[in-house]
Amino acid sequence: MKTRAKKGRKWLKITGLIFLLIVIGVGTYSYIVYHSFKEAVVTMHEPVQRTQPEKREKPIVLEEKEPFSVLMLGVDEREGDKGRSDTIIVLAVNPNDESVKMLSIPRDTRTEIIGKGTEDKINHAYAFGGVPMAMDTVENFLAIPIDYYLQVNMEGFKDLVNAVGGVTVDNEFAFSQNEFDYPKGQITLDGDEALSYSRMRYEDPRGDFGRQQRQRQIIEAVIKEGMSVSSLTNFSEIFGALGKNIKTNLTLDQMFEIQKNYKTAGKNIQQMEINETGTMINEIYYGLVAPEEQQRIQEELKTQLELQM
Repeated sequence: MKTRAKKGRKWLKITGLIFLLIVIGVGTYSYIVYHSFKEAVVTMHEPVQRTQPEKREKPIVLEEKEPFSVLMLGVDEREGDKGRSDTIIVLAVNPNDESVKMLSIPRDTRTEIIGKGTEDKINHAYAFGGVPMAMDTVENFLAIPIDYYLQVNMEGFKDLVNAVGGVTVDNEFAFSQNEFDYPKGQITLDGDEALSYSRMRYEDPRGDFGRQQRQRQIIEAVIKEGMSVSSLTNFSEIFGALGKNIKTNLTLDQMFEIQKNYKTAGKNIQQMEINETGTMINEIYYGLVAPEEQQRIQEELKTQLELQM
């Protein structure tokens, strides 16, 4: 069965986390593996020119094990259209307490678009000003510095699942989605099937919460397969899938510093959620975040990054 994914909203968690965990947890490479990884990183690397003053007074020193943040943007780019960042995730990595906090920001969240001078859905920042405006807008919304970014092409995510040989998950109840049938119990999925599985919400009584649980299933399954001994023979395909679908301002040297100094943090990923109220404004749906809820999120992230309140 084959279908075209309508939107790549949630695959960022899978590809972005696999990419970071490979960087954090990778061991000693043979020359061939190292060379393939280096080629992929050269393809991925794309510096960013920020349009607003950065919140940090001085750059992160990874050698000193300073906590850092990463903005992951899942972008559905089509011909002649820059696209929107339909998936927005912030990772706050702290090697001192050996943890990573992962915050998913709903794409309909209403906030100020920095550099545009208007309030709009947060995912429009990328459409208006690319990665720089997205980073500036998320920084302002969360009141924390955004140190690095990963921009992921959502249309290519299925390549990663296929590169690790597919994933196996335990499905809680039977459902159909995008012409695929998912029986209850343990099922094995290829890239197209996994993409569709992770997106379903309308048949789930838990709505977005159920969808988020399925996304975490896929994340864990890809990590398990990607780090298995059998996947070592597929390293070229895995690195190729990452190289084709990711852009980042992280350099190869920075990735190796993360591998050396932040290895244990990648083993403890903690989910964060934003509570929003859905509201129609001028016949457009927005997610509104109460000031006290926004402050709660900001304080938790500042604590994780060891920033002064």
